[in-house]
Amino acid sequence: MEYLDEGYTWDEARIAFNISYASIAGWRKKYKETGEVKRSGTRQATYKKLEPAKLKAYVEEHPDAYLKEIGEAFGCSDTAVMKALKRLGITRKKRPNATTSKTRNR
Repeated sequence: MEYLDEGYTWDEARIAFNISYASIAGWRKKYKETGEVKRSGTRQATYKKLEPAKLKAYVEEHPDAYLKEIGEAFGCSDTAVMKALKRLGITRKKRPNATTSKTRNR
């Protein structure tokens, strides 16, 4: 904002700092309202439908449930369930037991 206050145009500021007009407009508006252009703070993780504790408890109670079934229980998509399980470090892939080879060594 100091750069613009020194008399430079928005276009010159955009090129000098490699930013968009929308960024300049947003920062300018915030600067006029608050007098500074600082971030309001770090963003906290929010959980809309899939609370980690409830999801973990559900998976422990229903270990063989499909992603689609879990999604229906929580009212969301199977993709959202898959991503939430990945964040929690819970894998759902079922692997078959190792089988021994029936061929003989000659």
